[in-house]
Amino acid sequence: MSATPRQLGPEVQGFVPPPHPAGLHQSGAYVALEPLSADLHAADLHRAFSVDDALWDYLGYGPFAGAAAYHRWVKERETSLDPVFFALRDRVTGHACGVASFLRIDQANGVLETGHICLSPELQRSRAATEAMFLMLDWSFSAGYRRHEWKCDALNAPSRNAAARLGYTFEGIFRQHMIVKGRNRDTAWFSVIDSEWQVLRPAFVAWLDARNFTDDGRQIQRLSDLVAAAREGTDISLL
Repeated sequence: MSATPRQLGPEVQGFVPPPHPAGLHQSGAYVALEPLSADLHAADLHRAFSVDDALWDYLGYGPFAGAAAYHRWVKERETSLDPVFFALRDRVTGHACGVASFLRIDQANGVLETGHICLSPELQRSRAATEAMFLMLDWSFSAGYRRHEWKCDALNAPSRNAAARLGYTFEGIFRQHMIVKGRNRDTAWFSVIDSEWQVLRPAFVAWLDARNFTDDGRQIQRLSDLVAAAREGTDISLL
């Protein structure tokens, strides 16, 4: 028997596999997440996405030939259990203008990912978009998941910047990970774990607070600054 101490990870005590997110509805101050429906959302989404074919550059599908083709694509994904797709409805305009999903849902280990994100130009860089990501993160950890992942094409700078802004930790590059639309994809991996979310959550709450915005909608404090302060142990409420 070896006298060398064995290096083992900490025991995970009291873990119960969390629920599956199928059928989930969530609503915040600026956005509602609704199970994706062709009849309810496809027309709005097609109009919102048709303004810029570049929205599809890093996704494995799209652009679509027309509204009917997009309607069929959405219809085929309505009952998918992995990924589970959601429409992002702007609560100000009432229009569906984005899509996101939970995927690679591993209830046994408490891991899932947010992906298939497609945001219309009107939704990008908005309070509603940030709140949608907050709602997905917050539900995951409230439900009992231990790890929340974000993956993207390593060349997709906006997605990588978004992950960093949202407090995800960069974990590295999986080289030659996939072939997407005939092109090589190296994949950048990011994650947030449950213990980190306890620290990060107050930063999101503070950023989303209406008092953090001027009357003309400009942010007063940046989310990235609040996230950095939270990681340093600063009391966000004092900022």
